[in-house]
Amino acid sequence: MTETPLLPFHLQLLVREYGQSTYQLIQGLAQIEDVAERTRRAAGIVQLILRLRPSLRDQPDIQTRLWNHIHALAGTEVVLDAPVTLTPPRLHTERPKRVEYPRQAPKLKAYGRGVEALVAKALTIEDATERDQAAVQIGRTMKFLYRQHNKENAKDQTIIRHLAELSGGQLRLDAQLVADQGLFEIASLPATASPQPARPTGSQGSNRFEGSRERRPEGSSSGFSTGGGNGKKRDKKRGKKFRSEPQQPPQ
Repeated sequence: MTETPLLPFHLQLLVREYGQSTYQLIQGLAQIEDVAERTRRAAGIVQLILRLRPSLRDQPDIQTRLWNHIHALAGTEVVLDAPVTLTPPRLHTERPKRVEYPRQAPKLKAYGRGVEALVAKALTIEDATERDQAAVQIGRTMKFLYRQHNKENAKDQTIIRHLAELSGGQLRLDAQLVADQGLFEIASLPATASPQPARPTGSQGSNRFEGSRERRPEGSSSGFSTGGGNGKKRDKKRGKKFRSEPQQPPQ
């Protein structure tokens, strides 16, 4: 039977991460009396772990973490002349605080609790100009969320009414000003059309085909009927075929 269940829970996690065979190699470090030889063996274990798990090489400070894990598994009383600073593992014994989930549904489902938090933050702004600017930004966000939720575009008057409802009537915007200046519209990037290759006009295309026809020698095996020898041969074969059919006597 192994001694893994007798270890503290945080060390059991390290054993599961690196494997039982690696843990046995780490336990053998305590039997080496020479500190230099013990450190050399520990460095070999570090390289072995990196070979078994090459993905660890890309992680930051992996050498520091591996040396500290080996030191924790071997025992803090085992002295190692490590190339990094060895620190004892930090254990969190305090129970984490309970995460408070919202128990009240948002007033308007399309906007969620995030917009309500923005509205509450905007109400704390004392400057009237800055508060109006914040209301415009919130209204623009609300219009985007409304479009995503309902799959249709919302009128500016609807967004202004919802904004006043969420703020208790404290955030009000002029509908005419919003419509004239397009305050709720999200600026879109100009579409960059890829240049299309110029197509030849009808006259150019016809001249190209006519030139190819003129350069083709008479009697060539092309798809065009030029009146050459191949056309005559096909006519002869077709006529021979028709003549070879037997004539039926009249009824």
